[in-house]
Amino acid sequence: MTGRVMALLCAGAMVAGLAACSSSGDGSDGPVTLTYGYWDNQNQKQAVDKIIATFEKSHPNIKVKPQFTPNKEYWTKLQTAAASGSAPDVFWMNGPRIGLYASQGALMPISDRIAKDKLDMSKFPQSLNELYTLEGKQYGIPKDFDTVALFYNKDLFDKAGVKYPTADWTWDDLRAAAAKLTDSAKGVYGIGAPAWNQTQYYDTMYQAGGYVISPDKKKSGFGDPASIQGLQFWKDFLDKKQSPTVQQMTDTDPTVMFQNGKLAMFYDGSYDSSFYYRTQGLNWDVAPMPKGPKGNQSIIHGLANVIYAKTKHPDQAWEFVKFLASEEANRIQAETGAVIPAYEGMADTWVKSMPGHNMQVFVDARDGAVPYPISRNTAAWARPEVDAITKAFTDGQQVAPIAQQFAATMDAALAQEK
Repeated sequence: MTGRVMALLCAGAMVAGLAACSSSGDGSDGPVTLTYGYWDNQNQKQAVDKIIATFEKSHPNIKVKPQFTPNKEYWTKLQTAAASGSAPDVFWMNGPRIGLYASQGALMPISDRIAKDKLDMSKFPQSLNELYTLEGKQYGIPKDFDTVALFYNKDLFDKAGVKYPTADWTWDDLRAAAAKLTDSAKGVYGIGAPAWNQTQYYDTMYQAGGYVISPDKKKSGFGDPASIQGLQFWKDFLDKKQSPTVQQMTDTDPTVMFQNGKLAMFYDGSYDSSFYYRTQGLNWDVAPMPKGPKGNQSIIHGLANVIYAKTKHPDQAWEFVKFLASEEANRIQAETGAVIPAYEGMADTWVKSMPGHNMQVFVDARDGAVPYPISRNTAAWARPEVDAITKAFTDGQQVAPIAQQFAATMDAALAQEK
């Protein structure tokens, strides 16, 4: 994804009142056309196109039309489409949204079809299967998984005389390196510290011993002192001018800053690796995130393929989703280097797709990883969270009072969940 989850959460709640018609096909017994909704053209178009072409060869009566929507518009468009009956027959879903869309009746349960076709769900991580299962019904089949690590620009390290990051690095090592690597005269910053949750402050909140949401989903962790320590970790880089400002990173995506040699270090998800790999002249590698007071846990997340509840072609849509879950489709996905497939045994293929880089770091990060924090209606507190932490990271603001205030807001939202 450059589809990082933070951006996906910024849309509003789903529009109710789903229509009883679908977006594709004419309902006849002849060939049908399915639509497949996704949001990452930059990294995944090659895999999507090849998977569709391979599927169509073995299913001549089913055509699949890819329906790309840019990341920032995806959920808003999907809400409207679901309400008007024009949602894609099959589309990408993420963890923070699954509860809302399933409870609104927008998704077709697939547990019975999985059982009937004896699909081996043990090929996918149990945590991801559980993520897309609500009240005993599974709604999606895991597509991929992603973890977080430290990307670094080797040329900038060499020029500054700083040794490359290792698995032994701590937060203090990172701080020291960021100070040495910052060169304000050349517009180079030691690290990027955007107010992004999955790849930035969620990780450090847990690494400090804090949490985002309690296990019973009833309490926010943003007011916990350890969580605030994890947030302050990033604010310090901003205050010391070792990171671009929030406004600068709003005007120019920090992934582009790293690509252009303006950031020496950047925490990012495995899904952006192929983007950097394709960038000519960028001499980079990746290392484990430095250890905080309680370790270097990564947030782990993964998308799933789901079926629109009102599709006119549920059988054909299932055939496509079943193929997307196959070893063949996952191998295609792995070979392009786009994302790490969720299918068992495909991670090594993904690692080998980008030789010369330590991609194994992302696979190893599965051990001890923290599932992306969600509740039944994550969208109710996600937008306020983004607003609060963006404000906290802005010049002149204090992290602790803003985080504590947001914790109360989040607690109120969680209390409304049934």
